[in-house]
Amino acid sequence: MIPAASFAGKRVSLFGLGGSGIATARALIAGGAEVLAWDDNPDSVSKAADVGIATADLRGADWARFSAFVLSPGVPLTHPKPHWTVELARGSGVEIIGDIELFCRERMLGAPMSPFIAITGTNGKSTTTALAAHILKAAGRDTQMGGNIGRAVMTLDPPQPGRHYVVECSSYQIDLAPSINPTAGILLNLTPDHLDRHGTMQHYASIKERLVAGSETAIIGIDDSWCAQIAERLERAGRHVIRISKRLPLTDGYFADSGNLMEAVHGRYSRVAFLEGIGSLRGQHNAQNALAAVAACLRVGLDLGEIQSGLESFPGLAHRMEQVGRKDHVLFINDSKATNADAAAPALSSFPRIYWIAGGLPKEGGIEPLRGFFPRIAKAYLIGEAAPAFSATLGEAVPYEISGTLAAAVEHAAHDAARDDSGEVVVLLSPACASFDQFKNFEVRGEAFRQAANAIEGVKPIGGAR
Repeated sequence: MIPAASFAGKRVSLFGLGGSGIATARALIAGGAEVLAWDDNPDSVSKAADVGIATADLRGADWARFSAFVLSPGVPLTHPKPHWTVELARGSGVEIIGDIELFCRERMLGAPMSPFIAITGTNGKSTTTALAAHILKAAGRDTQMGGNIGRAVMTLDPPQPGRHYVVECSSYQIDLAPSINPTAGILLNLTPDHLDRHGTMQHYASIKERLVAGSETAIIGIDDSWCAQIAERLERAGRHVIRISKRLPLTDGYFADSGNLMEAVHGRYSRVAFLEGIGSLRGQHNAQNALAAVAACLRVGLDLGEIQSGLESFPGLAHRMEQVGRKDHVLFINDSKATNADAAAPALSSFPRIYWIAGGLPKEGGIEPLRGFFPRIAKAYLIGEAAPAFSATLGEAVPYEISGTLAAAVEHAAHDAARDDSGEVVVLLSPACASFDQFKNFEVRGEAFRQAANAIEGVKPIGGAR
């Protein structure tokens, strides 16, 4: 835990008592603050009270006595309308912050020179965060990873010189972290997302920009116009900007050239790392993630040998293009996290011949956006509620069967793939659907796929992210 000593002796209100909210309240208390917390869920309030957190309905609190109000990132700050606690805080002139802001203040108080990598973007945040942390750990660095991935940030070990932090930040968290100041801040990409919470794309992009604007070094993917404009704007303002691109050669920065990661300095190129043969980093999207991680790790002092070794040993993340087993020329890939068509596209673009398991609770738009990848699909195995609609979209373009259940789909796909003599093929679960018609969540669905694949005679499990 990181005791929030910056609020010692002060009175702080807090709303949102999920896992990270309780962790934040306990960190404040450990640092000497007096905390009054609340949640709209009575069960959450009871759980907080059980661990010694003072609770009371904040509608009746004396807001003039609070030095700060800590808001859970899941609670609306601006859109579709501010939460009632936000209105009360603003009405009393109380600053509104989140747990990432608390972390930043404690780092500046205790070890301002401790290396801090912060990652945001619409897609790829978790993989980039996990990859950067893995490279650092593999190189023997004292490394803490958390934020929007894994551990709540205030449950990490306290800042001290030489301790590295790798923190994933959602737009909600950045919106509550006005002093965020990473050593290396990463903005991967921007596409429309969470507009119900941010109102417009412009507002969403401006929030993401704050992370890199406060960074000592801003690492920005420039393959979309929003991020390219942010890079130009920060450079004009005198910030140190490193551009990365997964598809375009750059004059200065880092870019992907097939499986090679290249550095450009005034138009002169050199290879800094390579991804060829690294199964956990297949695909153009992972090239962008790797470029960002490489640039950040170089910034905090690693050498190229340490970085390449970390890339090669990276196991990947569970349920994100995760290799779970192999039988001869058939590789089994768990991409259960792909809960819509856009999320399924990276996996479908990464393999030349696919036995595709798709379906579940359908999302708007179905799989029509994936039509460009249909030539890669040897056969589709459709499950869940989406099966009839997906079969209509596939039509005569792709052979398919309606398997119904995941277990049947895995069995049938494995059988067909084993008879394919065209070289390496994959049995890919990339559902392009939510899981809720048949599974509690995508993690349970992915684990069911792993178990079904590894139950097939002759399949050798592949260790890695779990």
